[in-house]
Amino acid sequence: MAQLTYLQAIRTALAEEMERDPKTFLLGEDVVLSAFGSTRGLHERFGSERVRDTPISEAGFVGAAVGAAMAGLRPICEIEIAPFIYCAFDQIVNQAAKLRYMSGGQARLRITFRTLYGAVGGAAAQHSETVYPHLLSVPGLKIVVPSGPADMKGLLKSAIRDDNPVIVFEHAALGRSREEVPDGDYLVPIGKASIKREGANVTVVAIGAMVPRVIAVANRLAKEGIEVEVVDPRSLAPLDEETILNSLAKTNRLAVVEEGPLTGGWAGEVVALATEHGLHDIDDIWRLTTPDHPIPYSPALEDAFLPGPEQIVASVTERLGAEIRTTA
Repeated sequence: MAQLTYLQAIRTALAEEMERDPKTFLLGEDVVLSAFGSTRGLHERFGSERVRDTPISEAGFVGAAVGAAMAGLRPICEIEIAPFIYCAFDQIVNQAAKLRYMSGGQARLRITFRTLYGAVGGAAAQHSETVYPHLLSVPGLKIVVPSGPADMKGLLKSAIRDDNPVIVFEHAALGRSREEVPDGDYLVPIGKASIKREGANVTVVAIGAMVPRVIAVANRLAKEGIEVEVVDPRSLAPLDEETILNSLAKTNRLAVVEEGPLTGGWAGEVVALATEHGLHDIDDIWRLTTPDHPIPYSPALEDAFLPGPEQIVASVTERLGAEIRTTA
C-alpha cells in the first residue's frame, strides 16, 4: 500500500472514478486551478469537458449539477467552503434530496457534493463552520465525514458510485495527514463505522479532525490505566447505530466529541440514540463540543474554542479516572 496524504487520496479517488465512468465529471469554483490542491492535475488529464470551472454562484452550479444528474450524468460538484452550501440550500434540500422520491424513482440523483469544512488557521466564522447538522434532518441525503486518507479514498469512491446525493465533508486540517492507503478499487461502505482503537473503560465517538486528536488522547490515557475505545462513525447519514451501541454495551460509558455547537449538533443525536436504545448499559454519558457561538478569527482564540487534547483528557479523567484506578 502506498503512503498518501488526505489530499492525494482525494485526487486518486477522483481520477480512478473519472477513468472508470466517462459520465462522471467535475464542476465547481476553482477546480481547474485547484485552490486547495485536491483536484490538481485532473484538468490536464481529462480536459475541459469533464473538469469545469464555474462562476461564483453556488445556486447556479449546484442547480446545473442536479439537472445533469437527472439527465443521466454523474456530477461531482465541489462547493469550495462548507458554509457556502447555504447559498444553494434550496437546490440541495428541495431538489437533490427530494426529486428521486417525488418522481417515483424515475429520476436518479447521482451527485457527489464535496466541500471543505472546519476551523483551521483563523479562517473566521463564515469559512469554518460545521454545516452538516443542518442537513441531518433532510431525508434523501447521505453525509460522510472521512477522518484520514484511507477512509477518504474509500468513502469518496463509494459516494461517487451511489445513486443518491452524497455530501462528502473534507476537513481543512487533515490535508497533509498521511497513512497507508490500499491500492486499486478500494471502497468503504457508506453507513459503516470504524473502531479506530479498542478499549474497555469508555467509548469516545468522534468524526473528522477530532478522530486523530481523540486517538492521541486515548494513547496518552492508556498510560494512566484508562482504556478508551474510539469509534469513528465515518458516515452521519446513515449512521451505524449498531457499532455505537455495541461499544457502549462493552464500556458502559459514552462521550461524544464534536467540532460544532452544543445545540442542534450530531453529538446530541448520538446521545439520544444511546439513551433510547442503550439506557440500561449507561453508567455515564456526556458531550464535548464548541460553545454556541461563531468561531473566532484569532488563531489563539480558535484553538481555545475547539475541544482540545487537554480538555478531552480532563473531561475523561474527571468523569471516570478515579473509579477506573480504584477498580483496576
